[in-house]
Amino acid sequence: MKEHLSASAFKNDRGSVVTIGTFDGVHIGHSTILKRLVETGKKDELDSVLLTFFPHPRMVLQKDSDLKLINTISEKKQLLEDIGLDHLVIHPFTMEFSRLTALEYVRDVLVNKLHAKKIIIGYDHRFGRNRTANIVDLRDFGTTYGFTVEEITAQELNDVAISSTKVRKALEAGDITAANLYLGYNFMITGTVTRGKGIGKNLGYPTANLKPSESYKLIPKKGVYLVKCNINGEHYFGLTNIGTNPTVGGTRKTIETYFMNLSKDLYDTELRIEFITHIRDEENFESVQDLITAIKNDEQFAINFLKTHE
Repeated sequence: MKEHLSASAFKNDRGSVVTIGTFDGVHIGHSTILKRLVETGKKDELDSVLLTFFPHPRMVLQKDSDLKLINTISEKKQLLEDIGLDHLVIHPFTMEFSRLTALEYVRDVLVNKLHAKKIIIGYDHRFGRNRTANIVDLRDFGTTYGFTVEEITAQELNDVAISSTKVRKALEAGDITAANLYLGYNFMITGTVTRGKGIGKNLGYPTANLKPSESYKLIPKKGVYLVKCNINGEHYFGLTNIGTNPTVGGTRKTIETYFMNLSKDLYDTELRIEFITHIRDEENFESVQDLITAIKNDEQFAINFLKTHE
């Protein structure tokens, strides 16, 4: 898959079949549409292209929006590549871009830059300044500029919308099992290991303090989770705590992982942690000893879980 950081950077020697959207989460509903895009490209001998935008339009048009996304751009790229997409076009979304008329958007972006010969789009898709144009207008433009439009049905789009909502609600509730089911893969957080206060080490459970690579990343509910991570080609399992560590007087929210059977300095290492299941909510224990006992129980739960599920 080739990545292009604007529509202007896109180059191809033949026409394209294009779909458009944010595709946050790249979940099973999205996969259905994207696989159709890839299959259409192969059948019609066209390049399959996903046109997406960054920042997310709501981040630009609604300045007070605190929108959190299921995937970062780098995570999305990996997931899309696995589907077999030919091209990912990440076009900068700006106020200036939002003011393009429907004609300017279709002619200058979809036709002149992406060389669209076919567009696969939702029945309720709206575009152009103030989102005034619809799929009927797009078909009219197709007659003028030589492309066809394939409609994604209401049922298909409803499945996508339901899946996105369910993923978000599941993560906010800490229900990793459900979120992973809707996604079709393990929810992940990517970030860099930074130095913490060393509290875990003092308790006998040294942790890697992960700073997410992007501030807009959606973080699950506070609690303890079983996770896995590929480190230098080897898979390691661990316990990730999301929270403020109230038992030891913590106030700042952190993401800390104790890796079982791993003794290694991971500072400044970029890690991608995959969440497997929720173990328990974060608790404020009466004593540090009670906290240590709980961590031991968490570790035993993880060992037993892996014996039956891995």
